[in-house]
Amino acid sequence: MTTNPHWQTVVARPDELGESPFWHPQELALYWIDIPGRQLRRCNVFTGTVESWHMPMEPGCIAPAASGGLVIALRDGIYRARLWGGELQCIAPFFHDTVTTRFNDGKADPAGRMWAGTMYEPRDKAEAELFSMDCRAGTPVIERKAGNATIANGLAWSPDEKTVYWTDTVQHTIWAWDWDKHSNAMTRQRVLRQFDMKPEGWHYGMPGYGGRPDGAAVDVQGNYWVAMFEGARILKLSPGGEILAEYRTRAQCPTMPCFGGSDFKTLYITSASARRPEAELHDMPLSGCVFSMPVDVPGLPVNFFQD
Repeated sequence: MTTNPHWQTVVARPDELGESPFWHPQELALYWIDIPGRQLRRCNVFTGTVESWHMPMEPGCIAPAASGGLVIALRDGIYRARLWGGELQCIAPFFHDTVTTRFNDGKADPAGRMWAGTMYEPRDKAEAELFSMDCRAGTPVIERKAGNATIANGLAWSPDEKTVYWTDTVQHTIWAWDWDKHSNAMTRQRVLRQFDMKPEGWHYGMPGYGGRPDGAAVDVQGNYWVAMFEGARILKLSPGGEILAEYRTRAQCPTMPCFGGSDFKTLYITSASARRPEAELHDMPLSGCVFSMPVDVPGLPVNFFQD
């Protein structure tokens, strides 16, 4: 089922590459990042006030912390900020080659661990990985959870906390694993959905390409909502990977959805404008903005990092 929903423009100031949105239920604020712009942003959606915080390196993802502030994956490691605009403390340095690799999509899991995946920027080898960081006992415990990817994306958990999802955007593949919340073990990897690859020579305005899976969120029924970058659509997939609904977007490159509002029945999405063709930006002048639409089924609230 394809629909053309009535999107509201939440923030009309475009990001280069908006990502990692989450709704903070205590602050009643929407947070997200602009990766190449090196900005953390938060918005009071009731007044439209937007605050920005410049980062020393590209932020890949952010999550709220239960004890206050944020956990932030920057290019070279995972950082902690106790206050908005405050000191950045590196709690987990990583030693990948920062010339070619940076952190990308990530979230806190239902137990309070922070997960973050990397992106291999040359995109000619599958060298991206997925890591979890557990700080509940004080000293960070870091585990490598998955690899063989190029651009880590699509991280999410099922409502029963027994399935974890992860995507490699370049391979156009969404994977699922059985997950044990207590041991943090991932088993029985399988493909949730495989999308058709981008046809050689395809460019904006041509038919025949539905985009590639980017960021994602899950609703209370276990459906997986995924942004299809270059596809101008959000897909709602069943827990078995079937397409239940398609929502056309006002940007060719939606990047990541999240659920928010007091009842978590508002879907927010970020989008991209950087390095997009002139014709695309002419046709879709709100590319890079943040949008919202109402949904019938509430989404899962954000998980808080525990330290």
